[in-house]
Amino acid sequence: MASQKRDEFGSKPLGKLLRQQAVPASAGILVMSIYGIVDTIFVGLWVGSLGIAAITVVLPITFLIASIGMAIGIGGASVISRAFGAGDEQKAFRTFGNQIGLTLTLGLGFPVLGFVFMEQVLSLFGGRGEVLEPAIEYFTIVLMGVPFLAIAMMSNNVIRAEGFPRAAMFTIMIPAVVNIGLDPVFIVYLDMGLTGAAWATTISYMASAGFACWFFLSGQSQMRIKRSDLKPDPAIVKETASLGAVTFARQGTISLLAIVLNNSLFIYGGELGLSIYGIINRLMMFANFPVLGITQGFIPIAGYNFGARLMDRVGAVIRLAMTSATVIALGIFTIIMTFTPQIVSVFTNDSELIRETVPALRMAFLATPLIAINLLGSAYFQAIGRARPALVLALSKQGFLLIPLILLLPLQFGITGIWIAFPLADIGAATITGIYFWYNYGASMELAKTEAANYKEGASGTEFKPGENL
Repeated sequence: MASQKRDEFGSKPLGKLLRQQAVPASAGILVMSIYGIVDTIFVGLWVGSLGIAAITVVLPITFLIASIGMAIGIGGASVISRAFGAGDEQKAFRTFGNQIGLTLTLGLGFPVLGFVFMEQVLSLFGGRGEVLEPAIEYFTIVLMGVPFLAIAMMSNNVIRAEGFPRAAMFTIMIPAVVNIGLDPVFIVYLDMGLTGAAWATTISYMASAGFACWFFLSGQSQMRIKRSDLKPDPAIVKETASLGAVTFARQGTISLLAIVLNNSLFIYGGELGLSIYGIINRLMMFANFPVLGITQGFIPIAGYNFGARLMDRVGAVIRLAMTSATVIALGIFTIIMTFTPQIVSVFTNDSELIRETVPALRMAFLATPLIAINLLGSAYFQAIGRARPALVLALSKQGFLLIPLILLLPLQFGITGIWIAFPLADIGAATITGIYFWYNYGASMELAKTEAANYKEGASGTEFKPGENL
């Protein structure tokens, strides 16, 4: 069954296929974003603005550590998708075994460092002044759940590469649903405050990892692990790491951004500035969920068809994904701009926080409809195995543009300069991605078609390696 579902990547109508992949992914991300919103609402109303600030400081750190699993998952899933497309199941199984070994080793190692250097790390990420104590309270507990989150993130991408988007969706939805259910119990009923929020989050990560392990052991998955597959294969580790480095570098850059941003917010806006961004950040995840879902659904389709040398389908799914993501993003952008005060007031009853957040939110979201260009551009090159352009495009927004803008603009405009930096970075990243595609996409597709034709006709006399010369 798994093999049949996987092979549909190369035969089903692309519109139906993209919906089947993107809708569950989007639903999972939506539930995750709703969880983030609900979590922030409970903390904001029952703990206060300092609680929101503490979560704002801690989340980039935990997700940086957990992104090790995401990087291994996305990098390995690209290898698995192309291996399945080329009919090499043994390579797919070896890749999965290597992913498990890498995730367990690194996912357990880095949290230990987090415990040892906790106060220094929190201070680096902006946990200073009155924010430091609640940040330590929250981080101490959440850090215990991070290895489970890493396992869930790795598994999510493998499950999707196998052709089970609904099961992949559940790995994302389960922690959100569990957390939403536990927040009122721990924070309100048991009156545990921020500690309750932290335990709700940690238990939810454990539940997600438990579901992923159940899926692989239940017989639904085609993946089979032999002890020899857990032994690091240098070629597979290198390929997984080079592609996963795109994701890890992106998350690493986001964490570097968090250091710069949180410290700048503290300098120019104090604890209130951190609280404002805490609300904006939660809404950004919510607003971007359709584009992120389409991106996740797009990757295995593009990877499989590239591996199977079906280049016309690769080009068609790019156009379909780009159009769909942009139209949906435009609709959500319109809603947020129209109902900004009402949206912000859901998070807090602090009149000053509401007054300051409304204009900041509108400025930060000005270029939201353009984000699909950069996200899908980077995802395409990641899907076909081209790590270098994927990495450059992935870093273009946060690394090359947003961080420098956040450092420079507040010197002239104060905290307003921080909010202006977001749309300027979105515009710049979309421009960089568009120019790169304009000059490279057509030529790379033609070269891939020629290589595929030579392979089929036996003209080359050598094995075809997708993307080798692209």
